[in-house]
Amino acid sequence: MNCRRLLAAAVTLLSSASWAIEPPWGKAENLGELRVLEQTSVCTDNKGHYVVVAPHEQRSQQIFYGDGKTLTQVALPPWVLTGTHFLEPRFLNKTANSNFRGLDMRVYSEVEFDPAKKTCSLRCGEKTVPLTWVEADKAQELLTKAKYEPNPQQFEPYALLRDGQGNYYLAERGIQPGSEKNFRIHTGPKGRLKKQEMKDIVSDSEGEIFSTKKGDLRLVVDRAATPMWIEKKRKVELRGVPVAENLPMIYNELGVYTGARLGNPCDDQ
Repeated sequence: MNCRRLLAAAVTLLSSASWAIEPPWGKAENLGELRVLEQTSVCTDNKGHYVVVAPHEQRSQQIFYGDGKTLTQVALPPWVLTGTHFLEPRFLNKTANSNFRGLDMRVYSEVEFDPAKKTCSLRCGEKTVPLTWVEADKAQELLTKAKYEPNPQQFEPYALLRDGQGNYYLAERGIQPGSEKNFRIHTGPKGRLKKQEMKDIVSDSEGEIFSTKKGDLRLVVDRAATPMWIEKKRKVELRGVPVAENLPMIYNELGVYTGARLGNPCDDQ
């Protein structure tokens, strides 16, 4: 099928499509948008999972991932990386640079693809998964019929503390625009952290105070003073644990993210 026929078929399918978010080619109503669609590549692991690499104005590429019927937008990495990289703390690449322009590349995975050679592979930490290139006609059909969803992640680790008994206190913060002041608190021993129903939150330049509605439980994260866990009148001093240096432990061992899908191609590896 030649390029004109592919684009004509795409216009027909897109005219009746609807999405939770728009794909990079929008509604494919003009030549520029159709060109983006034509430049988008699709690969599969032949197990019902598809990786889509599409153009992106600022990052060169961006990734979508899913079962072909629904494709999820993969969260973009910091600006120093191309959009084929993505944060993946569950898979550690021990040999990668731990300080590349301020980023720990050991917790980043990536999709490698070559449109000229029609090759594609997925790297999750130190694990490489070969992918099969989907030819243009089948790729266009999949892309134009799929539903597009935003990335499912709503929170990210913000602060981690530990007491002398080995209990952890994880504070998460909202990552979507406008949700930066939304927090969640999880406490407990490694592997069994439980979410606490914290209602009242104070957040300013000096730190945060998380409290239940009745004030029976409070977590105080102070920039200058020792962090504290306060349960009624009982106070427990806490020690701060660096989040960035402990992302693999946070995602793999605390239990908060066990079984969670991060909306990237490593979810099924």
